Amino acid sequence: MTLRVVIADDEDLVRAGLRIIIDAEPDLAVVGEASDGAAVLPVVRRERPDVVLMDVRMPALDGIQATERLLALDDPPKVLVVTTFENDDYVYDALRAGASGFLLKRTRPDDLVQAVRLVAAGESLLFPAAIRSLAGRRRGAPARVPGIDRLTGREGDVLRLMTRGLSNHEIAAELVVSQETVKTHVGNVLAKLGARDRTQAVIAAYESGFVSPR
Repeated sequence: MTLRVVIADDEDLVRAGLRIIIDAEPDLAVVGEASDGAAVLPVVRRERPDVVLMDVRMPALDGIQATERLLALDDPPKVLVVTTFENDDYVYDALRAGASGFLLKRTRPDDLVQAVRLVAAGESLLFPAAIRSLAGRRRGAPARVPGIDRLTGREGDVLRLMTRGLSNHEIAAELVVSQETVKTHVGNVLAKLGARDRTQAVIAAYESGFVSPR
């Protein structure tokens, strides 16, 4: 199956470079582009991509607001934020808004295409250490996260391993259970936390104090 990708960035050169990298892969295809956050919405409605590469800083509508609007659509795509600076507060705000991960614009081409595949699959976390660092910088008093207190002991174990970036296969090996069992636990964690993917569950774990980012 070919993964459909839309690129949203206000720099023509960046969009062209990303398109070349993605279209060179047999299982990936760029199906649309947008030069700002407002323009990406009709492109996504028309093309129904699997993944949107979203610049976090754009005119008219920034990547945070655009992400929120995209995720309000029926059957929304996964959003992968593309940014210049790893410690940009906009990145964490985009992740809180529902983005499934982020990439630096200086990322190697091979890592970029692998990130698109990982985000589309939803079975691992991109740059878990960077997300932990961002959460630590923004951490205040523990937030109330509905559902966090309803996790079973094993679901809590799975969530802790998710914050480390472990895939279902790696969690299964760590807990000595089957991948199907892990998949069930992950599904239960997401459902109880009201999280659309692993990234949102991990952020909830940090913000509630369930796991310390430090």
